[in-house]
Amino acid sequence: MLRKKTNGTSRRRQRGSILADVGRASVDRRAFLRGSGLAIGGLSAIAATGGTVTQAKAEAHAMGNVETKKSVCTHCSVGCTVMAEVSNGVWIGQEPGWDSPFNLGAHCAKGAAVREITKGERRLKYPMKMEGGEWKRISWEQAINEIGDQMMKIRDESGPDSVYWLGSAKHNNEQAYLFRKFAAYWGTNNVDHQARICHSTTVAGVANTWGYGAMTNSYNDIHNSRAIFIIGGNPAEAHPVSLQHLLKAKEENNAPLIVCDPRFTRTAAHADEYVRLRPGSDVALVWGILWHIFENGWEDEEFIRTRVWGMDQIRPEVAKWTPEEVERVTGVPGSQLERVARTLANNRPGTVIWCMGGTQHTTGNNNTRAYCILQLALGNMGVAGGGTNIFRGHDNVQGATDLGVLSHTLPGYYGLADGAWAHWARVWGEEKDWLDGRFAKITGDDGKEKSLQNENGIPVSRWIDGVLEDPANMDNPDKVRGMVLWGHAPNSQTRGREMKQAMEMLDLMVVIDPHPTVSAVMQDRTDNLYLLPACTQFETTGSVTASNRSIQWREQVVDPIFESKPDHEIIGHFAKKFGFHDRLFRNIELEDDGITPVVEDITREFNRGMWTVGYTGQSPERLKMHMENQHTFDRTTLRANGGPADGEFYGLPWPCWGTPEMKHTGSANLYDINTPVAKGGLPFRARFGVEREGENLLAEGVSNPGAEIQDGYPEFTMQMLMDLGWDGDLTDEERQAIDAVAGPNTNWKTDLSGGIQRVAIKHGCAPYGNAKARCVVWTFPDPVPVHREPLYTDRRDLVADYPTYDDRKFYRLPTLYKSIQDKDFSQDYPIILTSGRLVEYEGGGDETRSNPWLAELQQDMFVEINPRDANNIGVRDGAQVWVEGPEGGKVKVMAMVTERVGEGVAFMPFHFGGHFEGEDRRGKYPEGADPYVLGESTNTAQTYGYDSVTQMQETKATLCKIMPA
Repeated sequence: MLRKKTNGTSRRRQRGSILADVGRASVDRRAFLRGSGLAIGGLSAIAATGGTVTQAKAEAHAMGNVETKKSVCTHCSVGCTVMAEVSNGVWIGQEPGWDSPFNLGAHCAKGAAVREITKGERRLKYPMKMEGGEWKRISWEQAINEIGDQMMKIRDESGPDSVYWLGSAKHNNEQAYLFRKFAAYWGTNNVDHQARICHSTTVAGVANTWGYGAMTNSYNDIHNSRAIFIIGGNPAEAHPVSLQHLLKAKEENNAPLIVCDPRFTRTAAHADEYVRLRPGSDVALVWGILWHIFENGWEDEEFIRTRVWGMDQIRPEVAKWTPEEVERVTGVPGSQLERVARTLANNRPGTVIWCMGGTQHTTGNNNTRAYCILQLALGNMGVAGGGTNIFRGHDNVQGATDLGVLSHTLPGYYGLADGAWAHWARVWGEEKDWLDGRFAKITGDDGKEKSLQNENGIPVSRWIDGVLEDPANMDNPDKVRGMVLWGHAPNSQTRGREMKQAMEMLDLMVVIDPHPTVSAVMQDRTDNLYLLPACTQFETTGSVTASNRSIQWREQVVDPIFESKPDHEIIGHFAKKFGFHDRLFRNIELEDDGITPVVEDITREFNRGMWTVGYTGQSPERLKMHMENQHTFDRTTLRANGGPADGEFYGLPWPCWGTPEMKHTGSANLYDINTPVAKGGLPFRARFGVEREGENLLAEGVSNPGAEIQDGYPEFTMQMLMDLGWDGDLTDEERQAIDAVAGPNTNWKTDLSGGIQRVAIKHGCAPYGNAKARCVVWTFPDPVPVHREPLYTDRRDLVADYPTYDDRKFYRLPTLYKSIQDKDFSQDYPIILTSGRLVEYEGGGDETRSNPWLAELQQDMFVEINPRDANNIGVRDGAQVWVEGPEGGKVKVMAMVTERVGEGVAFMPFHFGGHFEGEDRRGKYPEGADPYVLGESTNTAQTYGYDSVTQMQETKATLCKIMPA
């Protein structure tokens, strides 16, 4: 059994092997290490396993030819290289990528066990349908025809917006792009993916502060940090390999590590300063730190003067947050925050790191902007060792976001206005009138007709309301009647009870995934439920974007197993069924089957269109060359030192300007004005105009080296090139392409030739302009970030001072705030409930809980309870308890009594599923496709609550009560 040997008595009863219980096989630790490919070194490995050294013996027979394939781990966003050893089409062994600058020969437990997924004992093996309450095996042809016929019927009766296309952060970039294009051809913006519920508030907050909504530096650049400030993040468990980069700075630079979290995490165990804050009080905490910085004059005044707008409007708000008020709201002593502020001021440059602990709130956009403003005040932006290093969750959640699998934008963050559609129609070679005609029209509140082509779709966080809500209250023509869950785990979303109800109300439900997911069992449907087996990213090829914006190319390790198919092939089959296959792939070569697009051709198509974020310079050939030459890139700067990629940054992190022929280096550290633009430097982006209420929004007297405009300047257009006399640098072909768009009004984002970008960079300038970062977002509900109490708050004394928003309608749906907060639930539900990750599992957990090596490590869903609360409730460690939320959802889980959580706070991981309100639903899975480990989903007990800008769900600050089971 996989049990830790101790000399003492176990504090909790030991579970038997999950493999023995479910798979009827026993596993010992040595078999685990051998079978998973996990490499741990020397005598420490022997000590850890309790084993002995034995002489190595030769294999009894030769294994034949062994090929090595280079891929990227399919779990978190670090982007670890996996070296797969393949013999006769079978993946037989693996090593971590020693040449990778990201993982440097390291793997976490999940990465070390990825080989198991292509053996697939618990995979969905062939298409299935629910018929009369029983699972029935069907063919792909039957599945596509039956699903397609039902979808077309729904489209004819209720319009294209009654089918919801839910995509995935598990798509590679090419599949993500194709998925969003496919939804556009279907005629809907009801398309989204996991980023909505993990980092949409990051994208909104960060992009509206300085231009781009992404990690500004890299994991590797943290080597240069003199201080590390983590808030709402737990990289030791969520992104384990990233921790080596943090610890390098901590050890080599003596960089203090400050961790702010309601829970004492494994990351907090490494901290020099641990700050325990009340869940949902991030803005108050950051303003409390900034109060000390302003009070002592520790801000970087010159940086603010030249590169920041609106800090003067932040000061009055920060002035309210005296140490006494901060302690009243957050629970953190003023003396501790003074120490934190002094540490950050004395150790520059420092980096700020956050994850979903900061984003998943009704005020998530306020939180992320406050973190950014802290860095602007300290002058920590645009420098090595500084920046905001935002750790993304899934392996391609950054790429899928960039490629537009979202309900409010097209690929490249172009938005949904007519100009955005015209741009992509040009890229696709499509008739814009035909595209326009695919979308439904509605009558707006002003009585005028408007096309839903230009309106945000329903976000994934609210798809259940698209089913449950009265259409009279929505800007959707009818209810959502057909739901496609493509690479998405529903247990990662809140309001589990209502989700079950919504699933049962659908006319049609389709799950496309390597595993059945919890979708297959959390509802009680008897018909019109289909499971289609997608293959994993190890069974196909394509590019994937790591959290630092570097793009890596995966080799195909093995052929798709069983009857699974890659996502882009499945899209091809549906496009054929719907009659627009020829249009969708008019510029993309097809495989021999005439259905499946060539992956590299998809890359080349989005290269022709994604000028905004610079996904234009990374051709498949350049990306493959980087993967082949990983050893030539510096482990800290990521810049190649000699070799075929000399001077380029690893993975050509976007923006990689212009065409591939320009050979731009990529941009490792955003907003660095000490580096020429041609070599990866950039100012802040001029996204918000040139002035605001008579004040200048452009940079003051600073620019990148070699720029011929040594001051702030707006974004480049053809007219600007003409005014500067630089238009003569355009080639005839570039000028013709510009004239074909809008002549002098063509800008750097819509010029398909890349000529405007090329000429701007030739003269040392950034295509997107040179502006100030802004602290005030005048288009948001809170232009200056403010603290607002959670909807379900335990501090009724604070509601009058820090109320939530009024109820309002956006993203097509009514959204509740005040009407919930006005009700006091705190007496009956006195404990704050928060959630987070475990090191053993990822996302909804279907894949990792189906992996025997990982399933063995964590077999029980649990809730962490502070000892004082446990004693008051009458609960012992290891006992079964009910955790119930104020909306009635409840889960039955094991109690873990621990001081990791403070008094009045409970924590549950969100990776479990397969149980529902005390019922074990293992028998509802297709035979042989049930995960080894099942458990309750914390989100069955989680409650309503959505960010005021993005509809991000609230998972970190609701209420619950806990009772003995």
